[in-house]
Amino acid sequence: MTAAVQVQHLERRFGEFVAVDRIDLEVATGEIFGFLGPNGAGKSTTIRMLCGLLAPTGGTGTVAGLDLRREPEAIKRRIGYMSQRFSLYEDLLVEENIDFYAGIYGLSRTQRAARKEWVLAMAGLQEHRRALAATLSGGWKQRLALGCAILHEPPLLFLDEPTSGVDPISRRRFWELIYALAGRGVTVFVTTHYMDEAEYCDRVALIYRGRIVARGSPAALKTEHMPETVLEILCARAPEAMGEVERVAGVREVALFGRGLHAVVAGPDVAVGVRRHLEGRGYAVAQVEPIVPSLEDVFVSLIEATDRAAAALPEGGR
Repeated sequence: MTAAVQVQHLERRFGEFVAVDRIDLEVATGEIFGFLGPNGAGKSTTIRMLCGLLAPTGGTGTVAGLDLRREPEAIKRRIGYMSQRFSLYEDLLVEENIDFYAGIYGLSRTQRAARKEWVLAMAGLQEHRRALAATLSGGWKQRLALGCAILHEPPLLFLDEPTSGVDPISRRRFWELIYALAGRGVTVFVTTHYMDEAEYCDRVALIYRGRIVARGSPAALKTEHMPETVLEILCARAPEAMGEVERVAGVREVALFGRGLHAVVAGPDVAVGVRRHLEGRGYAVAQVEPIVPSLEDVFVSLIEATDRAAAALPEGGR
């Protein structure tokens, strides 16, 4: 079966700045593929190239079976694309937005009527069809934008930070819609900086400073890329305690995580030393225990390792 997305050495430069640095990607037909990374890592630049909106500086590949460099306009007609700003016209009514995108995608009059009702039902907006898009909440706008992106029933859907700025309940409901689309055979390529959303994906790739630093299923990333032990530390004054934990022998990295700390350590026995050190410095310690690492732990560890490797290079080296 032909891959939905397949690119080799994809690169995008802006002058001397390398936004995307020779990455390789393959997304299987029908899967939910997560493209994760912090803001500025190269996620949006990559997705804009894959959607035919931005010409690559280098590399080759195909999207929906079409050549990335020679057929960008054809790619646009074969995919759905939802940007992080939702691409809605706020001075238009809900159904006017749907009509506008139906016209862009060239739907016939009969198709428009049927697909409009489907979008309104999917988004739960039947009673708000005559409302201005500007008056909708973030969650409603999100679902309307998704509906507009898939009016023409594309086999491949690109979502660029689709849950940014919406509340947790809307985020969960949105992912329920994504699962429903994937269940109908739609391939979904989604970028996000929310590490917890990676758990919803079949496979993910982690990008940092324009380079892919790891890829695989969420379970594989947590087992293959995190050989160290992760301790969860719950104590008083956690932000202040970070500096103390870093001084304990065997501790490699420490980060705030919720109301506590996560520490990457050489082994589970380090937990005893961490507890003793904190209690000796007057901190009330509720828990210091090894845990299964989260994807956020994995990503922080990979970023730290990438930064250490870059710092070790001669100045100007890559």
